[in-house]
Amino acid sequence: MDIIENTEDGIATFKVAGRLDSKTSGAFDRRLSDAIENGSLQVLVDCSELAYISSAGLRVFIKAAKHLQRIGDGAIVLCAMEDYVREVFEIAGFDSFIPIAGTCEEGREKILAS
Repeated sequence: MDIIENTEDGIATFKVAGRLDSKTSGAFDRRLSDAIENGSLQVLVDCSELAYISSAGLRVFIKAAKHLQRIGDGAIVLCAMEDYVREVFEIAGFDSFIPIAGTCEEGREKILAS
């Protein structure tokens, strides 16, 4: 899995490409946790190139969302998911507490509005 990290206008953006599974979720979890610990409270995850996500990958997003919720002023938004990846989030019920935007621009707007 490839992870590209960028910060712009106070929003930490992560673009993930490939498979987010038990082999790759640890590295992504560390990168996301490190960013939050270092003050990135607004997080946008570009999932446009995410080909697969397992339960281990889902746990990374739950952990980040809970971490930001504990802090109080944080937000995480996922964007640009392929339908088959979005379906995994919907079946698991994660879309009820982790916002998912159709495009990254919409995701950025959701974060700025929160």
